[in-house]
Amino acid sequence: MAKKNVDEMSFLDHLEELRWHLVRAVISIMVAAILAFIFKDFVVGIIMAPKHMDFPTYVALCEMSKFFGMDMSFCANELPFVIEVRSVGGQFSAHIWTSIYAGLVIAFPYVLYQLWSFISPGLQTNERKSSRGFIIIASLLFFLGVAFGYYVITPLSLNFLTNYTFAEEVSNAFDLSSYNSIVRSSSLAAGFVFELPILIYFLTKIGLVTPQFLRKYRKYALVIVLILSAVITPPDIASQVIVAIPILLLYQISIYISALVIRKQKRRAAKENKKSKVKS
Repeated sequence: MAKKNVDEMSFLDHLEELRWHLVRAVISIMVAAILAFIFKDFVVGIIMAPKHMDFPTYVALCEMSKFFGMDMSFCANELPFVIEVRSVGGQFSAHIWTSIYAGLVIAFPYVLYQLWSFISPGLQTNERKSSRGFIIIASLLFFLGVAFGYYVITPLSLNFLTNYTFAEEVSNAFDLSSYNSIVRSSSLAAGFVFELPILIYFLTKIGLVTPQFLRKYRKYALVIVLILSAVITPPDIASQVIVAIPILLLYQISIYISALVIRKQKRRAAKENKKSKVKS
């Protein structure tokens, strides 16, 4: 049976199409999750790496601390905590959920492809052409964000929180799910935050955002970025600045992208007006 034209599809047809795209996206995540489940040692090595002081970020921050004469906590032999499991099925549950989140990261480009396959038929030819490379660019931004969360936010958070002392009598013995939550949330949150330029691109395309709007509210965006940095990082100024800088750069890049989209739309409108005048 031939596939219906987009203009001929009813609302229910669109829902049916969306359902199959979502099914394929979920299947891809589950397949990637099964692979992550099988290669447990590799995944566990990645998850547990920020716990050890030979992690590249700690080494770099230790050298930086020595150079500037700052806090030497990054130069310790080990972080002052142990990881425990306080439920019978804790380790198995952690294995399952870690595999699922790893599957989401691995399958992210294909999930984007399914999303794009659903949206692109409703776009005009010139819009599809101008959006080429969407999957590649969005995937790269996501993976850059995940790497930033993993290599920057996670070690900063672990170092601060595990070295913070409320009382000398209290020792740090964290549940495995709590530790995994820090690594997972820091990495995934940063991955989605790094999609800001893509979001601004599409919001500009549909007319909800303009570069003038982004420039006008830049100071408010700065406040929001600092609040966001305070939420996802430990409450020390250095960590917040380290996290805020790339987000502000992304915001500035988003302004440039928005301006570029508006400029192309104006050129296209001018060409169409010129053609209509010639025909008339």
